[in-house]
This record gives sequence, C-alpha cells and structure tokens, in this order.
Amino acid sequence: MAKKTKVKKTLVDQILDKAKIEHDSLNFNGLEGQLPDDIERSHIFKTLALTGDKTGPLIGIVPITEHLSEKKLAKVSGNKKVSMIPQKDLQKTTGYVHGANNPVGIRQKHNFPIYIDQKALEYGRMIVSAGELGRSIRIDSQELADFVHANFADLIE
Repeated sequence: MAKKTKVKKTLVDQILDKAKIEHDSLNFNGLEGQLPDDIERSHIFKTLALTGDKTGPLIGIVPITEHLSEKKLAKVSGNKKVSMIPQKDLQKTTGYVHGANNPVGIRQKHNFPIYIDQKALEYGRMIVSAGELGRSIRIDSQELADFVHANFADLIE
C-alpha cells in the first residue's frame, strides 16, 4: 500500500501559488528535532511581532540562531523603543499563534511594517513559517521582501 505523500497546502502556500511566487513547502518544525540534510539551521528565520512607541505593531525577522536587537529595530523603524508583543496578545494582533507567525499571512491581513535581517539577502534563500506549526516555506529572500513590502536591515545583536 503506497503512502499518501500529498501534503495539504497552507494558506501561505496558496497565497504564494496564486501570486506565482516560487517556493518549497517544507514539513518540519525548525525549533525542534532533526533538520532535513539539505537545511542549515542558520537559514531558518523566526518572525517576531513587536510593538513600537510610534508605529504600533511591527515585524522583525531574524535567523533562529540569533537574537533580535530591539535597539536596531527601533532605529530602522523610526521608533524610540520597541518591545515584544506578549504571547497572550499575539494571536489577536497577528492572527497567528507563537511559532506560526509568518510575513506572508501577516501582510495579507495587516499593513504592519516588516523588517528582515540582511543575512537573508546574503543567503539568497530563507526559510520561514508557513503559518502552521511544523510547516515552513523556503523562498527567495528578495522575492519575499518585495511581496510583503519588507525592508532589509542589520537587526541582530
């Protein structure tokens, strides 16, 4: 009996398909367990939701191996100070639970400013959540930034 290999597409996959943006759907949790052989941990990015004193909610995207510098994000976003949105408020702010935040889905619902660490541009391709726990997408960094109107900046400590 053959196993079913067809994986249900996430909303993020569907949005990218409709926009004709090439990407790979990946079925793994970047924060836990073994990674597939063709994936480097440093190429996996976390999507962090913060709030700025001037802009309100904003998104910072950094490698999971690094820490976001709130000071650098505040500076590039025109805020004096930014801080993480409390986990209890995350879903009502972004529409996603902790671990499933992604720039594509957030951009579809909200016009929050999005900033991606410049390492993504250096790598060429990056991996971000696909909007569901355990699901990710691998996508060209510049194409993603163009699609979600993100800016690249040095965001890590």
